[in-house]
Amino acid sequence: MAEAISLRSQSSGRAEALMNNSRIIERARGGDDEAFRMIFDRYSRPIISFIYDMVGQRELAEELTQETFVRAYRSLKLLRDDAKLSTWLFGIAKNVARESLRSRMRENHRVEIDDDRVAMIADNELTPDDRLLNKELSLVIQAALSALDEDKRMVFTLKIFQQRSYEEIADITGFSVPKLKTDLHRARAEMRRRIEPYLGVGYEV
Repeated sequence: MAEAISLRSQSSGRAEALMNNSRIIERARGGDDEAFRMIFDRYSRPIISFIYDMVGQRELAEELTQETFVRAYRSLKLLRDDAKLSTWLFGIAKNVARESLRSRMRENHRVEIDDDRVAMIADNELTPDDRLLNKELSLVIQAALSALDEDKRMVFTLKIFQQRSYEEIADITGFSVPKLKTDLHRARAEMRRRIEPYLGVGYEV
């Protein structure tokens, strides 16, 4: 199974096509490593993006993504037939990220931003000055995210970055939709307050 999970793997058109067929999940449940690899290829990028936004360290996010899919592989037979695969995977990722955050809190280890590996907007047409501004903005956004409490960071990441519906976020987190909306409203306000000084008045988060 280890060969089936590699962050170096590339998504394929074949995997994308087969992900629309519930048979791929059945094959994975039956121990088909190639089928599980297709699941990994389809969902690893959004999962690692979500975890990175939660923990703030790229290398750690890669490790926790590996752990997420190891847990998914081991418990795939428990996935309900009526459950949405992406929601189930994000739920596992949420638990893995939370465990890591709480473990580091107990160790009094402050989450820091990895300057060399922070996710940045890539555009080869940008001037050097524009690329520098994008890097600085990425750092500002990541620092602002890290300053949010865990619940607000989670809903902000899932709703704004991952574009998940409130209903799906409720399934992932176990929170009520009213709580999610309140947390998102407060997270937006906190993010806006922290980011506006770098972008000028009127920036919308």
